[in-house]
Amino acid sequence: MGAESADPGEVLRTVWQGTPGAMQDLDAECSPTKACRNMKDITFDGYAEEGGDLATAWRNTLAKEGKLGTGSVADLVFGDPD
Repeated sequence: MGAESADPGEVLRTVWQGTPGAMQDLDAECSPTKACRNMKDITFDGYAEEGGDLATAWRNTLAKEGKLGTGSVADLVFGDPD
């Protein structure tokens, strides 16, 4: 299966069902304890209107961009039951 034709959900399921030894290699390569210093000054101030709900503002932005999905994370991991 080529990367161009792979279903993103299928790729994630394959990664999540990986072998424990591979996870140790991944942890060594991408240390989960390392702090990301580039994101320390990132905030969501001003993203929502004054007194507005940040989650609603984010959801509206995703909907406007056509990125709002109807499934759940479980659907993504385990596949669509349909």
